[in-house]
Amino acid sequence: MLSRRSFLASASASAVAPLVWTRTAKAAPSEKLALGFLGVGTMGRGHLSGFLGRDTVEVVAVCDVVQERLDSAAEMVGKKYAARAKSGAYGGVAKYTDFRKLLEHTGLDAVVIATPDHWHAIPCVTAAKAKKHIYCEKPLTHHVAEGRQIADAVAAAKVAFQTGSQQRSEFGGHFRKAVEYVWNGRIGKLKTIRIGVGEPAVPCDLPTQDIPKGIDWDLWLGPAPERGYHEELCPKGVHKHFPAWRKYREYAGGQIADMGAHHFDIAQWAMKMDASGPTQIIPPKDPKATSGLRFVYANGVEMIHNQFEKGKDGKDVRADCVFEGTDGIILVSRGGISSLPDTILKEPLGDKAEKVYPSSNHHTNWLECIKSGKPTICTAETGQRSATICHLGNIGYKLNRKLTWDPAKEKFVDDAAADKELTREPRAKWKG
Repeated sequence: MLSRRSFLASASASAVAPLVWTRTAKAAPSEKLALGFLGVGTMGRGHLSGFLGRDTVEVVAVCDVVQERLDSAAEMVGKKYAARAKSGAYGGVAKYTDFRKLLEHTGLDAVVIATPDHWHAIPCVTAAKAKKHIYCEKPLTHHVAEGRQIADAVAAAKVAFQTGSQQRSEFGGHFRKAVEYVWNGRIGKLKTIRIGVGEPAVPCDLPTQDIPKGIDWDLWLGPAPERGYHEELCPKGVHKHFPAWRKYREYAGGQIADMGAHHFDIAQWAMKMDASGPTQIIPPKDPKATSGLRFVYANGVEMIHNQFEKGKDGKDVRADCVFEGTDGIILVSRGGISSLPDTILKEPLGDKAEKVYPSSNHHTNWLECIKSGKPTICTAETGQRSATICHLGNIGYKLNRKLTWDPAKEKFVDDAAADKELTREPRAKWKG
């Protein structure tokens, strides 16, 4: 409805009854998975385009608080199904400005949520309670407490949930390869991980502008604090950029959460920490610093935000994710993977090597898991844990003191002041 953003813990996943969805490659409209889209801005339209190309899916509803984006998305769907419209076999796509109305759409099976971060939790929980399968963009949440609510609701509903951490499936398989090489000891014992992402979130200080016609600003705000409209938060019309709401604390977690949700997710995967997290958060000594915060894990591994070692040439040894071990370094980004020394990656892993979950397409994996009842490659539980790293980083920079974290209880240890940062009181109309 806006411009952008474990199914079960593995111990209980085997007890889940298979989810019934029997479709053929050329299924009739009545046999296809009926899919709705919450948020059709830049990211949402990308998802919409991808799913429209699948014969096993029928897009039946779209939702956005901006009328022009809503109309544009409906037009996309109509053009795709134009041939059927001529024959009278297509009745059009439903348009909604309120996600709650979309979730009541007759015959709806599943939803794709590509709203701003502050608008992930309520639709996810509501959709899970309505027994809809869910694909939700990353970072999964705006604050830590929301993620537990989502994961618990998904587990209770037994629906298939995919967090949009596409690096686990796509981008040439570079991140998958890096994780496998770490798992199989190619760099020796893992000691340090360096994550190259931008700054933490800042308070929103934008001036108020007149609300353009066709924008439901109150619904865009939703549970976030009351404030006036600004086009950097909710742009007018159909746009091709990612709006600036990502940098503001009221709606998101800054770049440490926006791209960090991708890269910290890979780091957690490589450490086999999908159901856990760090035990200490140590900010840099300079209270004005926006890099150098350290996450320390119980096994001694340190993960450092946006701070890198110098190579022999004096330049930063830098990538999206840098894994440093006792025997070498692996550097991986969306564009490729390399190592120091380069011999680390030259020898392929053998047949007996430990391999990652097989997935080469994030959308496909979600659809397959709807059919099979198996957990997706990035479940609600996993999405919650990866988003939590981002939130802990923001809290560390904000409070500027060492924090001790209990990943099992998802609370700080004997620190009531820090615990207050784990949740936020929603606006009155969105309570309960």
